[in-house]
Amino acid sequence: MRIHWLQHVPFEGLGTISNWIQKNKFTATVTRFWQNESPPGADGIDFLILMGGPMSVYEEDKYSWLEEEKIFVKACIESNARVLGICLGAQLIAEVLGVQVYKNRHTEIGWLPVQLTAEGNREWPFLQPQMTVFQWHGDTFDLPDGCRHLVQSEACRHQAFIYRDRVLALQYHLESTPMNVKNMIMNCGADITSGPYIQSADTMLATDGHFEKNHDAMDKILSKLIGNPQI
Repeated sequence: MRIHWLQHVPFEGLGTISNWIQKNKFTATVTRFWQNESPPGADGIDFLILMGGPMSVYEEDKYSWLEEEKIFVKACIESNARVLGICLGAQLIAEVLGVQVYKNRHTEIGWLPVQLTAEGNREWPFLQPQMTVFQWHGDTFDLPDGCRHLVQSEACRHQAFIYRDRVLALQYHLESTPMNVKNMIMNCGADITSGPYIQSADTMLATDGHFEKNHDAMDKILSKLIGNPQI
């Protein structure tokens, strides 16, 4: 399987997804937009992964590569590739599929609960109906036509959706490792303000009991997405 992933900032990498790629002996290449790299052709990609970043999808005036990225993501979806978008990546998928991305009423930062919808329970019977995940986002989106709504939270209704059984958008970070969390706090600490769904840096760093469950869920979701849930 030929995997290509898109990186928007140096401190948001694949996290535990890299372990899944290595374990299954897949080939992975990367486009680093923060280094002004351009993506390859969509035809040679089986699985596209879009990572997160502190920018918003509507900030093309600040990040000119966003326009090129959206064209590339659309081409990958139309070429029948598997696609996974995380946080900013999820928002990019939502916009490419024709809906608006905008500021959510609440910002979610820290270890917070999400719940599977009825569709989510059918899609992922191997997950618990509720789990605590790592969040860091202020934007949200409407649900695109033809998508199934999989996950919600108290603060953000659209946490995950799937399109055509092969394009998955996740607002939250199942891939995060302790180092990923530290790097996000270090680089995006200004986002940690007061709010009902914003945790302090100390609280986020003191919470380490969720990583293993999140990583197990990420592995199972990735395997299901590529059509091999037994991997």
